Amino acid sequence: MSMNDQLSDSMTDNIPEFTVGDISTAIKRILEGNFSRVKVRGEVTELKQYPSGHIYFSLKDEQGKLTAIIWRFTAAKLKMQLENGIEIVATGKISSYGERSSYQLIVDQVDYAGEGAMLARIEKLRKKLEEEGLFAQERKRLIPLLPQTVGVITSPKGAVLHDIKTTIARRFPRDIIIWPVAVQGDGAAEQIALAIEGFNQFNSETPISRPDILIVARGGGSLEDLMAFNDERVVRAAANSQIPLISAVGHETDTTLIDFASDRRAPTPTAAAEMAVPSKADMIAGLMQYTTRLSKGLIHLNQAYRLQLNKAVAKLPDIPTLLAQSRMRLDDRSYRLDLALPALVMKRRHRLSAIKPVDQYVVGLIHRFKNYLEMNKMQMASSWRHYVQQQKSALPFFSVSTIKTLSREKTLRLEGLSARLEALSPHAVLSRGYVFVKDKHGNTVTQARKLRAGSELNLIFYDGEKTVRVVKEQDKRQEMLDI
Repeated sequence: MSMNDQLSDSMTDNIPEFTVGDISTAIKRILEGNFSRVKVRGEVTELKQYPSGHIYFSLKDEQGKLTAIIWRFTAAKLKMQLENGIEIVATGKISSYGERSSYQLIVDQVDYAGEGAMLARIEKLRKKLEEEGLFAQERKRLIPLLPQTVGVITSPKGAVLHDIKTTIARRFPRDIIIWPVAVQGDGAAEQIALAIEGFNQFNSETPISRPDILIVARGGGSLEDLMAFNDERVVRAAANSQIPLISAVGHETDTTLIDFASDRRAPTPTAAAEMAVPSKADMIAGLMQYTTRLSKGLIHLNQAYRLQLNKAVAKLPDIPTLLAQSRMRLDDRSYRLDLALPALVMKRRHRLSAIKPVDQYVVGLIHRFKNYLEMNKMQMASSWRHYVQQQKSALPFFSVSTIKTLSREKTLRLEGLSARLEALSPHAVLSRGYVFVKDKHGNTVTQARKLRAGSELNLIFYDGEKTVRVVKEQDKRQEMLDI
């Protein structure tokens, strides 16, 4: 045996011998001792979530790949949702699995890998929600002018709540309902979404009345601090809220996805309170201004209508003058009527006096004719019968009907002559309202001017006579007759 062989055998006998378990335990001790708490940055791949709640995935970069595990009690507390392809920073410890000779990262916290990754994640979610129409302008609700109750969703600690309360108390005191939530960290997004949904479930039957407007607010912070307001559930809760919602997250330059879904965005919590309630002083001043303008408008309108009324009145006729003229015309017509009636009566009397002699003759003629008819009625009838008999014998061809016809014609002719004589009778004239006027000597009076005061007159009416005396005239419009 050579010297080298003897040396090699002695060295082999000095190498320690380990079991597989010893090696696995030693490696596990080394890994967990040297990498008890590490942050690993990489891209998520091979993501799998089992029904048990555990999450398995790998982190990779250009130089390698590391298996990672998130146990279910940790997965429920994650403040972000894992997806393949996103870059994250996973915090945890390195542990080995001896049965498979593998090692993995046990993750207890996950964060976006820098603002770039978070912004990319936010932008991707924004486009998704925008395509669904959650940010559409027609979904925006009007902010009530003067809400009775204001609901505030924010952290109970810090200056944000104080600023909102003091601003509302200064502008127009209203009832405030506060729903305290965590505004960053684990579970913040879930609390904010539940608060928005909870306020919307209030109604008339709940112990607390439903707010008229909601304010979701928090102070400034880094992009990572504001990530709860970029959560999809929070954005959907804000978009689906039936109560008008104002978002006031961060400073004026900060923008979160809840700002797109809310009905109004305020740059600061103080500005959100100013949007929620109006200024009482400004409203009083505005009301006074409107009152002044209304009063001036009414005065101006009253003056304009009064001017129009005066113009219309100027065009109307003078009613008192018209009434006076009408009274004068009425008096004149009355005076003329008083004069015309006696004149008409005298005129009719004159006409009657003119036809009196003729009337007397006609009356006498009619009486004589009637007497003649009465006296000779039987004689004429007998003579007529004798004449008829003669005619019958002379004209045997005449029939009885012919004789009756001739008799009716003669009778009708006689009645016509009698009616004409009766129409010429002065009694017929008197029956129509006329009278004969005679003086005391029996002379007919036809002219009034020939009469003297105290003269006696006989008025002959249709049914009798009356004596009257002429009375002295008192004035030109009145003449009295004493009957």
